[in-house]
Amino acid sequence: MSDMPRVHGIGGIFFKANDPQALADWYGRHLGLDVPTGWAGALLPWKRADTGADALTVWSPFAADTRYFEPGDKPYMLNFRVDDLDAMLAALRAAGCTVLDRYDETEQGKFGYVQDPEGAVVELWQPAADDAG
Repeated sequence: MSDMPRVHGIGGIFFKANDPQALADWYGRHLGLDVPTGWAGALLPWKRADTGADALTVWSPFAADTRYFEPGDKPYMLNFRVDDLDAMLAALRAAGCTVLDRYDETEQGKFGYVQDPEGAVVELWQPAADDAG
């Protein structure tokens, strides 16, 4: 395997829905997803295979008219967990990938964005230090 930065897990699965809360309620009721009241999403915990650290994946329907996935034209967006977002974005740029001029830093961590060859936006997430598992 090369020294290129790589993802170590799925951080989130985000998709458009006509009624995100009703859909989240259905998944909670019928599939057992724990969806907190007032937030149409679920946190799915897991352990990293490479370090054994605790981690999580977010499952969340978004409103059908969300602009969060732009400039992508797909009704979904994948979020991948990375250890070093800046190195990952630099490697993607060096490889000629379409890295978006969009970067967020929040209490959850750092977020960068790349567009795949078919136009989907991929969100890359470096969790905050207290959730770096």
